[in-house]
Amino acid sequence: MGDIYYLSERNRIVEEHLHCINTVIWQNWSLIQAARLERDDVYQQLAIRLIRCVDTYDPSKGPLKKRIYAQLKYELLNCKEVRRLTGITGAPKEFRKGNIISLDAIREDSELYRQLEAA
Repeated sequence: MGDIYYLSERNRIVEEHLHCINTVIWQNWSLIQAARLERDDVYQQLAIRLIRCVDTYDPSKGPLKKRIYAQLKYELLNCKEVRRLTGITGAPKEFRKGNIISLDAIREDSELYRQLEAA
């Protein structure tokens, strides 16, 4: 019963602060466009960060709204990382977008390799 109450309270707080996401996106729109990020993807990442921020909030550390804005701005800077863009979260920091090869390309290369080897 306590968990259900906590989740409903957390969700209420998150819903009350969803406007903070739009504010951060609007304030940093030129950065988002320059990084060629999709608005929906950025919104989703920031929404996840907002939920985590509310989950881990400690009232003794200051006002909630101030913490939310700080966390959202920090998350926005992380949205442009290639690891986030590709969904490969376990990749090393040196990982580059050019290192990604589709599975179809690997299959095609494997078939081509077998044909060349057979010839």
